[in-house]
Amino acid sequence: MLAQTAGLEPVARVCCKRRAPDAALFIGSGKADEIKALAAETGATEVLFDQSLSPAQQRNLERHLGIAVNDRTLLILQIFAQRARSHEGKLQVELARLQYVSTRLVRRWSHLERQTGGAGVRGGPGEKQIELDRRMIGEAIKRTRERLDKVKKQRRTQRRQRDRRDAFTISLVGYTNAGKSSLFNALVKARAYAADQLFATLDTTTRQLYLGPAEAAGSAWGGRTVSLSDTVGFIRDLPHGLIDAFQATLQEAADADLLLHVVDAANPGHPEQIEEVQRVLQEIGASEVRQVLVFNKIDALTPGAQPLQRQDLFELEGRPVRRLFVSAHTGEGLGELRQVLAEAAAQAAEPAPELPIIESTEDLDSDPDGGFPHSHEAAA
Repeated sequence: MLAQTAGLEPVARVCCKRRAPDAALFIGSGKADEIKALAAETGATEVLFDQSLSPAQQRNLERHLGIAVNDRTLLILQIFAQRARSHEGKLQVELARLQYVSTRLVRRWSHLERQTGGAGVRGGPGEKQIELDRRMIGEAIKRTRERLDKVKKQRRTQRRQRDRRDAFTISLVGYTNAGKSSLFNALVKARAYAADQLFATLDTTTRQLYLGPAEAAGSAWGGRTVSLSDTVGFIRDLPHGLIDAFQATLQEAADADLLLHVVDAANPGHPEQIEEVQRVLQEIGASEVRQVLVFNKIDALTPGAQPLQRQDLFELEGRPVRRLFVSAHTGEGLGELRQVLAEAAAQAAEPAPELPIIESTEDLDSDPDGGFPHSHEAAA
């Protein structure tokens, strides 16, 4: 799916099981010969590995196979480069690309072994080509980081303004191609780009979602709006360089008051996708943000697989989380989702209860060894 999203046409697939990757070729020399023969037979012009390759492994494989060899990280980078539209998105992709290239300086030049001084110039040989490239890439990374820092400051300013307005912020998160953008468009009547492909959305889009009296009847949030943000999708083995580069975008999820975790209910591998999303949320510091699971695409389920009820509780990392079944395509279940959002916003708007002031600790059941009190009321 990644190859097709990048505009490539897969013609063959080879699987290999090893106890440990080969240090030189990642795969064994026999499997490399098999891939070389298969590439010649099918007319393939490139070989993709579904794992990350070291620079030396990539170089050795290209020499052995005689055609271009790329890994999963570069493939995701290419897709991100195609999808980025905003200034911030382009900067983040460029930073991730430069960080990836900086590890690939493995002397691929046969025509530039060394730059030497001119005739009559004293001293030894000049800088090696690899040293020049390393310095230029380092300077480019520094410039890109500085420009991204300005973007982060702008985002912090926007978040402070939302905090002053006491705005309730909701972020859509989930595995790529789970239908986040379609759900975003259905909720806020936006026209964000949505397609049945991986990483259709890279740039964060924020819109105001009006919670009318019908959804927020009898609550403190009646007639008010919340901020809803559509974020980049996650994927298995997401390169760490991309997580670092997209820190400004992913920070929207970490700073949200509520996360709508969108799941593709029609995908048989959705349990593994949920685990992967939780891992990335943990990595960006958003694991403690309150979540609501939204199982999307129920219109694609067979009649026998349809849910018996629209809402229930789902155990997520040992704690119960509210789950809803919806279809962004048909609009089924969106009314219940709006009601849940209104309830969550109303709860956040309620003032925290005042704690009683304890003037004396004589009545507390304290530990004879001087530990913490056993009383639940005292502990609370």
